[in-house]
Amino acid sequence: MELPHDRAQFVESPAAGNFIRHLMGEGPERMSRSPDGKDSALAARATGTSWRDTVLRYYSLAKPRVLYGNVLTAAAGFLFASPGRIDWLLFVAVCWGTTLVIGSACVLNNVLDRDIDTLMARTKKRATVTGGIVARNALIYSAILGFGGMAILVAWTNLLVVAVGLGGFLAYVVLYGMLSKRLSIHGTLVGSISGAAPILGGYVGASNAIDAGAVIAFLMMFVWQLPAFYSISIYRRDEYARAGVPVISVVRGIANTKVQILIYTALFVVVSLLPQVFGSTGWTYTAVMGALGAGWLVLGVRGLKSDDDNRWARHMFRYALVMMSAISLMLAVGPRLP
Repeated sequence: MELPHDRAQFVESPAAGNFIRHLMGEGPERMSRSPDGKDSALAARATGTSWRDTVLRYYSLAKPRVLYGNVLTAAAGFLFASPGRIDWLLFVAVCWGTTLVIGSACVLNNVLDRDIDTLMARTKKRATVTGGIVARNALIYSAILGFGGMAILVAWTNLLVVAVGLGGFLAYVVLYGMLSKRLSIHGTLVGSISGAAPILGGYVGASNAIDAGAVIAFLMMFVWQLPAFYSISIYRRDEYARAGVPVISVVRGIANTKVQILIYTALFVVVSLLPQVFGSTGWTYTAVMGALGAGWLVLGVRGLKSDDDNRWARHMFRYALVMMSAISLMLAVGPRLP
């Protein structure tokens, strides 16, 4: 269960602040003076033979901020499905098991993507590329995390959580990482299934049911990823082209990508307002998400006439990060507010 594309990249944003920058992904250049992704930057600093450098290299393979961002949505899904009493022990089990499964998928993805990572500035210093961690050891590490996470989910949660965890793992590693990312323009769509798995896993962890709330939560995170990561494909277009990854901006051009971003942004806004329609939240949730959604739509419309595509795409992505944080917060507290 993971946000695809090795993607959840975070940038500096006054609106999001240090809390958001800490949550996810391999940030673009503005995150530091280096174009390295966050996990690459961690690995690049850990080149020695000390135990601390070794631990840091293994830690970087799990893509820590990708990990934290996914667990944030899992926690939000759980709290969204728990409008009354919260079972905190179950909450910890769902989040901890999910963390390990996501970490396992991230590590395995690093092994599978070594050929692509060598060609991209933000990933070429990953430990699996530089040899800081050999593939065999990374695979063992992935297996330990994966089996540990699934054991926790099997022992202390329910079968729906286990199914979502396993399905998200396979969707990310096999359907996305091994197949669609390399072969199809629709890789982002396929990868978004795994990206929406954590929030669904959190929801069914609390409810033990697939109901309207579960579908809405899943759809919100699924649709959110498309404008977010299509924006990345614009300002990382040259890197993806060089690596031979057929993202939408490379295959269909930037103008088409902008239209798709606007369409999916509008769809996200519609889906994000459904919880009150189904009685899961009150007007506070709807007012906050409606206002933020309108702002994202306005930014998307402006992009159609933007002269600086990369700059606009970065703004669009930064706003997407604010929206993701808002989703998580408002789903968690929305059922408890008027």
